[in-house]
Amino acid sequence: MLIGTVVGNVWATKKDPTLTGLRLLVIRPYTTDGKASAETLVAVDTLGAGIGERVLVVFGRAARHCIGRSHDIGFQTAVAGIIDRMELADGTLVGPTPSEDRTRAI
Repeated sequence: MLIGTVVGNVWATKKDPTLTGLRLLVIRPYTTDGKASAETLVAVDTLGAGIGERVLVVFGRAARHCIGRSHDIGFQTAVAGIIDRMELADGTLVGPTPSEDRTRAI
């Protein structure tokens, strides 16, 4: 499971038939040091997350459950939640989008 920010959409006219009708998003993992991750991943989104929103991403069986097509699907990454807010141990408040983050006041 990881937290990430939606940074794009994926469109594919040719794909595995089990993916027909599913929305695919490009997600950049969240890092606590404030630096953008160089990595991205693609996840199925059944919740309607938008560009810039923070999401909770799950993998494997949990992802297939979220997608709702049992084990007969050619994908193992899915958006399981759209994040409203997080609070880290150091007091940093992480908002639903990067522009709404608030660092701990010193």
